Amino acid sequence: MNADGIMDGLPCFEAGHVWLVGAGPGDPGLLTLHAVNALKQADVIVHDALVNAGCLALANADAVLEYAGKRGGKPSPKQRDISLRLVDLAREGKRVLRLKGGDPFVFGRGGEEALTLVEHGIPFRIVPGVTAGIGGLAYAGIPVTHRDANHNVTFLTGHDATGVMPDAIDWAGVARGSPVIVMYMAMKHVGTITARLIAEGRSPDEPMAFVCNATTAQQQVLETTLGRAEEDLAVAGLSPPAIVVVGEVVRMRAALDWLGAAEQGRVLRTDPLGSRTKGRSA
Repeated sequence: MNADGIMDGLPCFEAGHVWLVGAGPGDPGLLTLHAVNALKQADVIVHDALVNAGCLALANADAVLEYAGKRGGKPSPKQRDISLRLVDLAREGKRVLRLKGGDPFVFGRGGEEALTLVEHGIPFRIVPGVTAGIGGLAYAGIPVTHRDANHNVTFLTGHDATGVMPDAIDWAGVARGSPVIVMYMAMKHVGTITARLIAEGRSPDEPMAFVCNATTAQQQVLETTLGRAEEDLAVAGLSPPAIVVVGEVVRMRAALDWLGAAEQGRVLRTDPLGSRTKGRSA
């Protein structure tokens, strides 16, 4: 298949159906072909606050855009209302695209929306997206796994549906058992989280990074440590959305900050972990 026909054979978006689609962490280039296909066919696009404007610009000209953003500390639509809105639109015979930042099933509440569709007999499709906990860190030059640093990783959320730090997380288990911890929506409670991890045995000197507005032109990265994170974050003045990572893989950014190197014309050579990896290009 040539480039001109790359969209051939992709699914037809049928009337009365809802597609729950991940838009990725921001960069429109990280959209899947299925996501672009949905944007080109949808009658109504119900989108989150974190969906990049560049992604929405790919929608067909006749599509109606409905904002359904939920941002911490700001007036937001209730989740149940969003889910029922999808049902109502589908029953009107619309092709309804529910466009969510990242992946709809990774701290995106896509499962709740899908269950509501099931409850009301609405046919739907799930289109995965690149989640910020992987794609956002990759744009910062931080791999979530590296064979000389870790063989497992934990993904967790820094607050629950009420906005408080989740009680259900086994912080002691996470601190002891996960070399790398990737946290969504964790900036608000960063002081409490870091104190808890240190109390459970993590070193205050362990590397930590915040990646704000990941994969966009506004991306900012703060490298710090568990012990200094709250203070350094206050000085830096960064604000959400952000992905937070704790672990030795943060040190890899010194070698793998490909985006910074491209912008500054640098050549990547350093290997901060003394890795055994061979064949890395200069």
